[in-house]
Amino acid sequence: MERNDMSPPLTSSKIEDLFGEGFIERSKEWVDQYKKLMAYYRCAMMEVETKLNVLNEEFSLRHDRNPINDIKSRLKDPLSVKEKMERKGFPLTPESIEENLADVAGVRVVCSFPEDVYTLANALLGQDDVTLIEMKDYIKNPKKNGYRSLHLIIKVPIFLAREKRSMKVEIQLRTIAMDVWASLEHQLHYKKDFDFTEEMANELIYCAALSAELDERMDALRMLVSSSEKEEK
Repeated sequence: MERNDMSPPLTSSKIEDLFGEGFIERSKEWVDQYKKLMAYYRCAMMEVETKLNVLNEEFSLRHDRNPINDIKSRLKDPLSVKEKMERKGFPLTPESIEENLADVAGVRVVCSFPEDVYTLANALLGQDDVTLIEMKDYIKNPKKNGYRSLHLIIKVPIFLAREKRSMKVEIQLRTIAMDVWASLEHQLHYKKDFDFTEEMANELIYCAALSAELDERMDALRMLVSSSEKEEK
């Protein structure tokens, strides 16, 4: 006699018996609300990118160069959202996610020089529809592992067909050197099934210092070129 180890499929009524009456409808409603919230975050990222691109264009007209080398956006994946909410002890609802997480929508701006980072940040924060919630300056005060970047949490309005909403966006502004170090550090430090030694961590800190020195030297060259151009005029 053939043995069948396959469990019978879960019907709607069995799911309701297991998780309570109305579970399927509640789940569908939760998913719909979550999708809508993520759409709002995508709109907010587009709004921030547009503002930054406009500033980049204006800077190019004024100074004949672009401060922005690259812009990347990312939406936090559902698993990461779930893990962070559980770790912080918040209920996993769309309302709670919007209220308690500030980094669901993220925009990373890679600039040419350190001065560009602060010029862009100040110009963005000077706009009357941008609200600063939090600023962390890891350039002037690097993390212990050597990480450098300027982090902003802001609120920007998005204009929908029937409403206007303010959404949080995390912005990371860094130079090319800072971005290269951060990208390589992430690949090395978070490699699966590998123990990162203290010696390796110290080497990364040393590399971060070299990265900072590179920024300083390149910035000095930029100022030298700029002053020479002014003298010629």
